[in-house]
Amino acid sequence: MQNVALQDARHLPLWRRPVTLLFLMAAAMPIAFSTWSALLNNFVIEVASFDGSDIGWLHTVREIPGFLAIGVIAIIIFVREQVLAIVSLVLLGVATAVTAWFPSMGGILMITMLSSIGFHYYETVNQSLQLQWIPKDRAPQVLGWMVAGSSAAALLSYGLIVLTWDTFNLSYNTVYMIAGGVCVAIALFCFFAYPQFEAPTPQVKKMILRRRYWLYYLLQFMAGARRQIFVVFAGFMMVEKFGFEVHEVTALYLINLVANMVCGPFMGRAVHRFGERATLLFEYAGLAIVFLLYGGIYYFGWGVLLAATLYVVDHLLFALALALKTYFQKIADPADIAPTAAVAFTINHIAAVFLPAGLGYLWLISPGAVFFLAAGMATCSFLLALLIPRHPEPGHETIFSRFSPAPAE
Repeated sequence: MQNVALQDARHLPLWRRPVTLLFLMAAAMPIAFSTWSALLNNFVIEVASFDGSDIGWLHTVREIPGFLAIGVIAIIIFVREQVLAIVSLVLLGVATAVTAWFPSMGGILMITMLSSIGFHYYETVNQSLQLQWIPKDRAPQVLGWMVAGSSAAALLSYGLIVLTWDTFNLSYNTVYMIAGGVCVAIALFCFFAYPQFEAPTPQVKKMILRRRYWLYYLLQFMAGARRQIFVVFAGFMMVEKFGFEVHEVTALYLINLVANMVCGPFMGRAVHRFGERATLLFEYAGLAIVFLLYGGIYYFGWGVLLAATLYVVDHLLFALALALKTYFQKIADPADIAPTAAVAFTINHIAAVFLPAGLGYLWLISPGAVFFLAAGMATCSFLLALLIPRHPEPGHETIFSRFSPAPAE
């Protein structure tokens, strides 16, 4: 297969350039994963009679590969990151396609584990490739457009589900097979149609933990904990408490995707204009308010309209997490990007391994308390984000670095 240096890729046709490949892979992933997510709560409740504890265990199993994402460092010794990203997409697509073949607790957990390996290993390598291939001065804007592009691909999937689910009386198996098959087809096209791109800086291929990245690690940990509560319980609430059916849950996802498509590029511009510190502070303050209101739905009996609105706002705020990527890009040694992406993904999933199962039991006692806990986590993230300097760079990773420079390691 042809190798092309990154600086020479600008001579290729637009459709064969690295950024185009990133966009194409970013579109393939949500076609499979978002379809799986949209149908998941209805599928497990209708087919396997899951309760809050069961869904917690499902997501705990789903996050184990994320916790083990550090294994990517060992794999990229032998396999190029670009190839690993595509192979991971194929695994995600195949596992999604056969999801409905295993309609039991054990079967669902097994196939979820396989799809999760594909998803998390793709996301780990994809983040590394984005930060290596996209120039720093363009990263916020390009990442914003990728949010929009990924949302557009998921929008197509969700739109087809909404339009055809009841009309053609579709089965879970049919939808999963189509979505997974499309993801596999796009991944194979990416493998055969694109050269292997060579980044100018060889990546360190061993695990590294640098003290000067400590704030980035902490923010990743808190982001993973908050994200899990939303992913596991916000959608489950819509089905369990308000009785949403498949087409209603999917319609809610459609609204989220349209909002992300419209707002994604503006989010990238906001990061570029206001900086990572201000953007993350806005995100975390907003998330704290959203989670407090989620909890209030259970304690004060607020209705479905507020819950649906919060769900959309929640998605929009989480999209601002692209600022955390660009913060790391600005402070990182270019050779550290791949190993640190793997380490950060593992840190991001430490809480994800035990939180869903543990909070699943808390959910049975007090669903509102789960969301109040998430509000506390968002507040902690807000306090940590205050430590990000206005213009982060190597040697100036936190507001304390100016007075006491962080060590190189």
